[in-house]
Amino acid sequence: MAGAEGNGTLRWRHDAAPVAARDVLVTALGLSPVVATLLARAGFEDAEVAREFVSPRLAYLQDPFAITNLEAATDRVLRALQNNERVGIVGDYDVDGVTSTVLLVDFLRKFGCFPDYLVPRRLEEGYGLSTAAIERLIGDHPPEVLIALDCGTNSVAEVEALRARGVEVIIVDHHQSKEATPGDCILVNPHVHDAAEAPWRDLCTVGLTFKLCHGLAKKLRDLGDTTALEMKLKDSLDLVALGTIADLVPLRDENRILTRFGLKRLQETPRAGIRALMDVAGLEPEQELTTPDVSFRLGPRINAGGRMADAALPLELFLSDDYSSCLGMARELDAHNRDRQDTERAIFKEALEQAEQQPQDAAGIVVFGEDWHAGVLGIVAGRLARQFHRPAIVLGAEGGEAKGSGRSIQGLCLQTILARCNELLGEWGGHSMAVGLSLDMAEVDRFRAAFAEAVADFLGKEGLPDRELEIAAWVSENELGDGLLNQLESLHPFGQGNPEPIFGLRHVILPSGPDTFGKGHLRFSLRGAGGQRVQTIYWNGMTNCPPAREPLDLAIKLSWNYWQGRRSPRAELVSWRSAESV
Repeated sequence: MAGAEGNGTLRWRHDAAPVAARDVLVTALGLSPVVATLLARAGFEDAEVAREFVSPRLAYLQDPFAITNLEAATDRVLRALQNNERVGIVGDYDVDGVTSTVLLVDFLRKFGCFPDYLVPRRLEEGYGLSTAAIERLIGDHPPEVLIALDCGTNSVAEVEALRARGVEVIIVDHHQSKEATPGDCILVNPHVHDAAEAPWRDLCTVGLTFKLCHGLAKKLRDLGDTTALEMKLKDSLDLVALGTIADLVPLRDENRILTRFGLKRLQETPRAGIRALMDVAGLEPEQELTTPDVSFRLGPRINAGGRMADAALPLELFLSDDYSSCLGMARELDAHNRDRQDTERAIFKEALEQAEQQPQDAAGIVVFGEDWHAGVLGIVAGRLARQFHRPAIVLGAEGGEAKGSGRSIQGLCLQTILARCNELLGEWGGHSMAVGLSLDMAEVDRFRAAFAEAVADFLGKEGLPDRELEIAAWVSENELGDGLLNQLESLHPFGQGNPEPIFGLRHVILPSGPDTFGKGHLRFSLRGAGGQRVQTIYWNGMTNCPPAREPLDLAIKLSWNYWQGRRSPRAELVSWRSAESV
């Protein structure tokens, strides 16, 4: 199986914006033609809907009690507060689970409730609401209420065991259900209960936890609680932004609002732990934070605790008020992240060799290594899925089983695909783009064939979709610079469901070859508006260097570059081709 690498494998596509819709947005909202074009291409035709998108407000958030079962969860937690009951919290070990746990623990502490809490030790206790994690949390002293965050939707047996011990269970989760969901508990999960068009449907768990805290604050304010009356819920949006961006949920509707304001809060957060982590990650205090800062700099360091050691480390980091101790914890997470990168590189090399030996026409990839570290299998699966442009499952050995993670490509639902392989699987779950799973090691070969067949069945006669590069708008080289970047501010934050636009430049001639830096990266300049120099980076471009003194079409992304307190426009070359005649 050959990897889909090289410049020639991408099909460039550009769908022109509806002219009438673009002109309406320009006239009604005073938008620039570029922003109006991008919005019109994204399907915004109604001016008022577009206005809410480019100018979101926290006031646009819906009543939290509109979410199915959230008021019941709120009432049960409120009763626990009023009766001084013991509360336990189990969160997942990824960024969404960690931030959800920190958010709820921090909120409850303000009202005199000090819950017991943990996130599973991944290598010892597995993932989700596992029996091992539950036992470590409650031991011989069960709480009156246990709250599961970012896990539990499929934990039927575990909830039954808790109820048998007299523990009431609240589950706040956003993962899709495989079959039956737990009974005799309060399940808050929009993917199980709520309509597809609900604006809160795609909230990840930290967003749902924010809604739970909002509901509690509303009820406590109605009771005249002075702490609730004085608190500012928006102060917790830094945590919401971290979890939402890192979990790759669509940044539309309520996710967009929470993330837009959460990034602003993140930039000025007083939390010692977040500040320490930002310092270690090299994010400058005056720098305006963007989704890539979370996705590629903060998120991986938070995840490194759970992947390589113990996710209790980022929990304690974010709950601590002492900057000095936080800096030590942040440096420890940074070290774990470097270990994770080294481990990931080694495993990816072996996984790549296996994948290349599989049939070229296989619709899906399954690779297995007995000594592969469980903490990086999801990352390796994601890299394989991107490189081969097909869903990938990466498995390691654990306790006599093959366990691992899967990642998909746009348009292919892993939940549906794995359901067709259910008879070969043990535990599994997740969502359309990412899953965790286990199976008997003796069944790996059968599963590899069954998975490829299930993907092919899902795709039907059309087969795997072409790898495409979507050009959001064609611009001229002299439009690049501060002005265009300022126009794009109203479309931030970019992410899932609101992709960062890729701009096309036609017939660009580079006067000289790019300079090299780092490990195989390229750097050159484009001539922007008013002759402004726009530094352009081509990551890992040495293997596909664009030629000088030839007409080229370039596909680029635009962002601000921060250096020594100053910012300047920077382009990232995504792809290039020999110029096409127009």
